[in-house]
Amino acid sequence: MTTPVSDPQAKAPLQLSEAEFEARYSCDRLTATVLASRYRYLVKHMCTTLMTTAFSPVLRSSYDFSATLSGPADLGYPMSAVADSLLLFTGTMGDAVRNIVDEYGEDLLEPGDLLFCNDPYRKGTHVNDVCFVRPVWVDDEIAAYVTIVAHLMDMGGTVPGGFAATKRNVYENGLVIPPQLLYRGGEIVKPALSLVFDNARFGDLTLPDIRSIVTALGLGDRLLTEAVVQYGLPAHRGSLLYATDQGASAMSQAIERVPDGTYLGDDVLDCDGLDASREYDIKVSVRISGAHAEIDLSGTSEQARTCINAGWLDAKTAVTVALKFLLDPDTPYTSGVCRPIDIVLPAATIVSAEPPDGAIFSYWEATMPLVHAIMRALAGAVGESAIAGDFCSAMTHNATGTRDDGTPWTVVGGSCGGANGPWGASRAGDGENSLFTVLANGIVPSIEGLEVEAPVVVLRKDYVTDSGGAGEFRGGAANRTDTLWLTASEYHTTNLHTRYPSGFGVRGGGDGSHPAVWQWDLELERGVEAIGDSEADYAASLPIVGVVDPTTHVLDPDAGTYFHFGRKPVWDAPAGALMRYQTGGGGGWGDPLGRDPEMVVRDVRDEYVGERAAREVYGVVVKGDVSGDPAGLVVDGEETRRLRESLRSATERTTG
Repeated sequence: MTTPVSDPQAKAPLQLSEAEFEARYSCDRLTATVLASRYRYLVKHMCTTLMTTAFSPVLRSSYDFSATLSGPADLGYPMSAVADSLLLFTGTMGDAVRNIVDEYGEDLLEPGDLLFCNDPYRKGTHVNDVCFVRPVWVDDEIAAYVTIVAHLMDMGGTVPGGFAATKRNVYENGLVIPPQLLYRGGEIVKPALSLVFDNARFGDLTLPDIRSIVTALGLGDRLLTEAVVQYGLPAHRGSLLYATDQGASAMSQAIERVPDGTYLGDDVLDCDGLDASREYDIKVSVRISGAHAEIDLSGTSEQARTCINAGWLDAKTAVTVALKFLLDPDTPYTSGVCRPIDIVLPAATIVSAEPPDGAIFSYWEATMPLVHAIMRALAGAVGESAIAGDFCSAMTHNATGTRDDGTPWTVVGGSCGGANGPWGASRAGDGENSLFTVLANGIVPSIEGLEVEAPVVVLRKDYVTDSGGAGEFRGGAANRTDTLWLTASEYHTTNLHTRYPSGFGVRGGGDGSHPAVWQWDLELERGVEAIGDSEADYAASLPIVGVVDPTTHVLDPDAGTYFHFGRKPVWDAPAGALMRYQTGGGGGWGDPLGRDPEMVVRDVRDEYVGERAAREVYGVVVKGDVSGDPAGLVVDGEETRRLRESLRSATERTTG
């Protein structure tokens, strides 16, 4: 059999003649295109199957998993298709397959085998994200690997559910599974399964989740086998390489459009939770030379003392996603995207942590600032393609307790925290208001499902006026969520981006607002009324995290006191505790005085922008009764023109 060869110095696929294409990929261009599309279909179909059959809320409601397709070892494990779910996972999964299969030994695998591994240092992300790798056999050889990484509810460790940023080392972090068989010849390896359930909580959800994952992988195996049988093994192998070569070519062309030069960017994490004495810096130097980019992270802070660190695979994901997001958002993500990019990554930094201390768990809190640092660095170089910063931190709330009948319950991750928030604006328009972070790309869990799973009532979920960064296109608005807890609980919260606004503006756009978390202790037997936004309301609260006035507890980024999340390793919430998570706002794009006045009126009507900000920031005079007749609001065109001329003149005098 002829083995297609991928040469980084060879012509791009689109530059090849038909004869050259067939010589390189062992099939014609149409066949390769059809198969590449079919690969993307099958990984998406695997994800749809898992989402509709999973049992745990973290999978069925939050889409906290992903699927990929990678080629065999002799082709270099090309990751040729990824699902449209969590980029946090898909960016690491190509290397994860390589590391897992190489360590176990591809020559030891048999039809019906299934490998699994959860070690962050081998496959990226954290211990709850378990990687399942199934070889697909055709004609007595491995044609490819179908892979799913899925978040399991618990993998042991000191904290139920795992979401706590104050864990110190890998021994506190949870069970670590090296590459090993979960299935041999289609039959489950019982000792491997026992290893998980002897160490992990919530087996009643985890076991059916694993069965659903195995079913989804079986579907991927069947769909791929059908495709390979239909088109032939040589065409399949060539198409795997074609898909990744296309990814490399698209990224190379995108990089080449950026002017050569060195561009600097940075971002920062507030602290590591042991105390507030250390900030952690992400330093990035982006060097562009033709169709090649070098991302140098020298100068980035040492790894933290707690488990807010990321690993090298997570850093690689953040780099490639940031460049895709900025430079090449329209073509499919494959492992070929990495080919024209070099990363200089010193050892033992906050994005390249080493065991055993400073374990990896809340890795997204370090990698999102890395995405932001690259976006900041290239904001000027990419011109109108610059993108403003999003809310950055997942602001996780991990709560556990016991119901009145003694049944334990848990809420993991961001369902009740600030996992959903605003994106920054771009030339395409205003930032979205309530999504996962750029790196996550998950689904907002339903309130009804959450209230069934735990003794909690969501009293409020709305947007904060004047919180999105101003601009020609406005940043998404901060999300404010109030949850009332009906039984006593313990919770861990992780909020690492409150000292400075993460939603930075670009091209003259404004920064978004700061995030914060508060707690009120209410007496349920007296009835509960919603907590408002007055100074008196906040004065009665306990600030958990944020820069707030030490007396009134109102957000005060300019003169307030910084409260850090780790002041208590575990926070106590009595029955009747009300938690308020308020995310930061997204950054704005462009000069606010260039925003269409009719869009400003709409913002005032919808309470994204207040009347005062409409006048003072956007230079728009709105006429009408905001509270009594919002539909009747109109722009005073002549007054708006005069006001904007005045504001522009004042700006010119200040900057000149």
